[in-house]
Amino acid sequence: MAKCECLQTCIFFNDRMANMPAMAGMMKKKYCQSDNSGCARYMVLKAKGRGAVPGDLSPSQVDKARDIIG
Repeated sequence: MAKCECLQTCIFFNDRMANMPAMAGMMKKKYCQSDNSGCARYMVLKAKGRGAVPGDLSPSQVDKARDIIG
């Protein structure tokens, strides 16, 4: 499966995870380089737009994403 189209500009990975490359790599493999439909950030982006995605939203915070989406 293709990489997530948001990977290059994802604030979470490019800013928040910059000092944790091993953890970031594991998360990218799970959420960005396979089926990104399980990524909380991607869910909010697709439903509400880039501006609605909190900078600190972790890809695993699906419940929080659902709350944001409504």
